[in-house]
Amino acid sequence: MYKLAIIGSGNGSNFEAIVKWFQDKGVEITCLSDAEDAFILKRAENLGIKHQFLPFEQNFEYFSKNEFDLVVLAGYMKILPENVLKAMGKVINIHPSLLPAFKGKGAIKKAFLAGVKVSGVTVHYVDFNIDAGKIIAQYPVFIDNSMHLDEFEAEIHEIEHRLYPIVIEKVLEDKVFDFQDLMKSVCSKKKEGGGCGGCGQH
Repeated sequence: MYKLAIIGSGNGSNFEAIVKWFQDKGVEITCLSDAEDAFILKRAENLGIKHQFLPFEQNFEYFSKNEFDLVVLAGYMKILPENVLKAMGKVINIHPSLLPAFKGKGAIKKAFLAGVKVSGVTVHYVDFNIDAGKIIAQYPVFIDNSMHLDEFEAEIHEIEHRLYPIVIEKVLEDKVFDFQDLMKSVCSKKKEGGGCGGCGQH
């Protein structure tokens, strides 16, 4: 059984998408947050997932004593020091832009206000530099002239919720991410709502 730690500071919508993806797939998930009142912990409680408040200062001690196959950052708002990253082992993060463009906080709004016609989502390994680790997968989101910021943001989050769980599964299994897996996921979702969305996978 794979052991997965998901660590976040806020709402936890990506966390919930990951939990639902791995339901009945033999993965043990632990939810951790550096914010005691973060909604991600409430989501974990509601979903029956093991969870705890983990102050930032206790990360090194915790991960030195608890080993995971993969640590997943999902809206974690602190910068992890080198000794903590080493204790964590393999760590990945999701970022709402096509890295290396728009690193750091506020990436969605930065991309929108910059007037770019395409941004997107990146899943990458975490190293000692901010949003600079090796890229695992990227997916574009196009911005047309009639799109509002909230619409763009909603589309980014929708892609995050579909992309991240599949990439996590591939990393756990030490397999290469294949976009066909994502297309099948998107297609099945479209079919549930009636229609395939023109992806060609019938």
